Amino acid sequence: MTKVSIVILNWNHADDTLECLKSIKDLLVDNFELTCVVVDNGSKDDSVKRLTQFINKENKVGGNQKISWRLIGTDANRGFAGGNNFGIKYALERKADYVMILNNDTRVHPTLLIRIIEVAKKYSDFGVASPKICFEEGYEFHKERYKKSDLGKVVWYAGGEIDWDNLYGKTRGVDEVDKGQYDELEETEFATGTCMFLSRKVLEKVGSFDEKYFMYYEDTDFSQRTKRAGFKVFYVPDAVVWHKVAQSSGIGSNLNDYFIARNRLLFGMRYANFRTRLALYRESMKLLLTGREWQKRGVLDFYFRNFGKGSWRNS
Repeated sequence: MTKVSIVILNWNHADDTLECLKSIKDLLVDNFELTCVVVDNGSKDDSVKRLTQFINKENKVGGNQKISWRLIGTDANRGFAGGNNFGIKYALERKADYVMILNNDTRVHPTLLIRIIEVAKKYSDFGVASPKICFEEGYEFHKERYKKSDLGKVVWYAGGEIDWDNLYGKTRGVDEVDKGQYDELEETEFATGTCMFLSRKVLEKVGSFDEKYFMYYEDTDFSQRTKRAGFKVFYVPDAVVWHKVAQSSGIGSNLNDYFIARNRLLFGMRYANFRTRLALYRESMKLLLTGREWQKRGVLDFYFRNFGKGSWRNS
């Protein structure tokens, strides 16, 4: 029987993680075995205690007996890439055929896995997929724009697009009310780490996330490696997730400045054409002169090859 593992990374956010796990309890499981693996990424609060209580209860008397629950922990905060790789390794060692990376600040539709697995089994060159992702109700960027009845139906991701001239990835459909305009199954430029459904075949061929990134751009990098290895990256609109956007990092924060400045250079110098790489180099020199403090540090760390957590020590 097909084996599926969901990997959820927790770092000092047990409230969000527990809400996510409660939605996973309602997943429909049909003709596959499901294990939910929670990776605690070196939390310094009471996360481990609270998550252990939940998982022990579910494994004993939980409402969905088709799901097995596991809690494992890293020795320190390994970032998005390293923490999820820890969970991926655990899942593959236990013979998972598919691994789904899922942010802890999400809520899943009960048919999520059934819909994605249908696509995965239909295509022999299936590599990675992401579902339609909407803002969780009340977490929209521009709540005042929408009618109350539209909240919870505002798109955050309906496929990924890359501006190769400027090296920015964007999620298609962001801020639009979902009215079925993105309801076609299709290939896409990148799957999002908010929810990525990965085949064992692609993981064995291209490896897992590159831990040089620590966080940001690792999903886009993985998608590029997947495509270059001959696999497809899909957007699956029939599968749905709701996302509390940017709860862990904070939009416009020093953390954003640092990792985006550094990792955009890392990604661009790997995959962009010569003209774009040259423009990226010039832009990085400008950032060194006029950028914000953590943007400057990010640029310097790229050129000094200081990757992983790098100079970021506020975590």
